[in-house]
Amino acid sequence: MKKAAARRPETLLSHLGRDPASHFGTVNTPVYHASTLLHETMEDFQEAGRHRMDKGKSSYGRTGTPTTFAFEDTVATLEGGYGGVAVSSGLQAVAVAMMAFAEAGKHFLVPDSVYFPARKICHDLLRRLGVETTFYDPTIGAGIAELMRENTALVYMESPGSLTFEVQDVPAIVAAAKAAGVVTVIDNTWATPLYYRPLEHGVDVVLHAATKYMVGHSDAMLGVVVSGEAHYERLRRTSQYLGCAAAPDDVYLGLRGLRTLAVRLERHQANALALTGWLGRRPEVDRLLYPALPGDPGHALWKRDFTGASGLFGFTLQPCSREAVMAFIDGLELYGIGASWGGYESLILLTDPASMRTATRWEPAGPTLRIHAGLEHADDLIADLEAGFARLAQLDPKIGGGGIHGGKSAHAG
Repeated sequence: MKKAAARRPETLLSHLGRDPASHFGTVNTPVYHASTLLHETMEDFQEAGRHRMDKGKSSYGRTGTPTTFAFEDTVATLEGGYGGVAVSSGLQAVAVAMMAFAEAGKHFLVPDSVYFPARKICHDLLRRLGVETTFYDPTIGAGIAELMRENTALVYMESPGSLTFEVQDVPAIVAAAKAAGVVTVIDNTWATPLYYRPLEHGVDVVLHAATKYMVGHSDAMLGVVVSGEAHYERLRRTSQYLGCAAAPDDVYLGLRGLRTLAVRLERHQANALALTGWLGRRPEVDRLLYPALPGDPGHALWKRDFTGASGLFGFTLQPCSREAVMAFIDGLELYGIGASWGGYESLILLTDPASMRTATRWEPAGPTLRIHAGLEHADDLIADLEAGFARLAQLDPKIGGGGIHGGKSAHAG
């Protein structure tokens, strides 16, 4: 798209990744189902093979089709990167980003609040390949320089964390990493490139579980990795060596989901603010975990670096029985119980961050829950939660004596 740099993100979402003249005038780039790609001559086939790692080039269905390239280029432009690599899930995006810089004898730094499946990659796969991982306090900021070693090859970030929502001081961490010649990678799924652009803060590689807000409808699995030109070929080569390939229909759904991303995020954010505002006045709630709130420990960093907040947040309850919290959750009518987030529907989960940490401690007063605020009317979502608290009180009448005092909204650990 011409003059893309001068256009606002909302406009880019409607126009990037489309070339109607190349597809019989169709508004949306069609789905290309392909394995074998035919060539006019043997020389053409060999030439395609020589350039299969180049951006926008393919010699086989696995290495990309026009649908794939439209999605990759759209996300890369939104992030301000050189190119994107589409893969089949968010976890695969994590794996590609890590494997691209993994070598026996190397050392990685990963936040203690990281998405648990990413942690398992470090514990199992990377360890068996001879890569050592140190998990660090996500709020460490510039102090991460003290954890750097001569063999440190990568600093991984996730801001905010998807269970406990710590916001990382990305510019400070990047500065320390650059001083040591270390590559930086960040999971930007929570904010999307509409609300945060890590490459502008010096991060080398950005990844997304596009399954979530980009697809937006809980019906496709998709991931994408974006970088500047310096690391693009390495990421694409790693993806191809591992046989990563995003399914054509899922790529199409991701590209279609991007068209409405801006308006959906506005509603997700508005609903999350409405829910957290109401929850903050409930005596059953001990702490809110949402960096868009002024009382949150990460609010200053969020306000400095982000332009918005998504619909995912957490909160902790006052001490209560497991039976009571299960009754609270299980009786909800508008909140689904399931993994993932980012779709149009609201979700809720009981989480256990303490079991997933080694470098920091998570010691909340009571159970920790996570909500994804969907696109329903906020008043209906609040009424459903209010009925849930009534069930909670029936089974645990003592709950509700504490509450959030003085606007306190804090992360434990």
